[in-house]
Amino acid sequence: MTETQQCRITDQQWADAALIWDYHQMKHELRPCDAAIGLGSHDFGVPTYAAELFHANLFTTLVFTGGPNPTHPERFPRGEAAHFTEQAVALGVPANAVLQEPTARNTGQNIQFSRDSLATAGLDVRSVMLISMPYMERRAYATCRRLWPEVEVICASAPMSLDDYVEAIGDDTLVIDNLVGDLQRVIEYPRLGFAIEQDVPVRVRDAYGRLLDGGFDSRLLR
Repeated sequence: MTETQQCRITDQQWADAALIWDYHQMKHELRPCDAAIGLGSHDFGVPTYAAELFHANLFTTLVFTGGPNPTHPERFPRGEAAHFTEQAVALGVPANAVLQEPTARNTGQNIQFSRDSLATAGLDVRSVMLISMPYMERRAYATCRRLWPEVEVICASAPMSLDDYVEAIGDDTLVIDNLVGDLQRVIEYPRLGFAIEQDVPVRVRDAYGRLLDGGFDSRLLR
């Protein structure tokens, strides 16, 4: 972390953020799947890592899903799916290996609409790899298990530490806000019918509470 970050965020808050960062990652063993879904986001690390996994022969069909990004609409003027596809193709993924789903506005729609796209393409998908931002793995998993329960789900994200991710994004507070916001969704979405229940250890809930008390709440559901 930088000197500026250390002045803004306490050691306890960094420790709490690191604990939640670790919790969000499913730590699945990567293995070949029938298809992969690159979930829309503000992070170009998703299509970059998706291209790496494609070249590792872990799947032959890749769906990029997502419309305009709600956080950074100026970054993806033609929608997340289009820009992510361009990034993957620039990294050597054949264009005919990619399906674009350009309308999804949330994770549930990412899953549902990608499933429909794969079915329309005539693909029998029994296992799917969800490629996301590192802190989105658990929420993506829980959402997919609710909406597509019959498919085997493998979660993947670019392997990196919290410090490295903060450096790549360039905004320490936003990253921690997103960690907290995704954990709120992991906790709250099951009762809303959006995801399956996930065990949240007491130490993770305690870290979440301290970060909320510290004002890391810009990405919360209101």
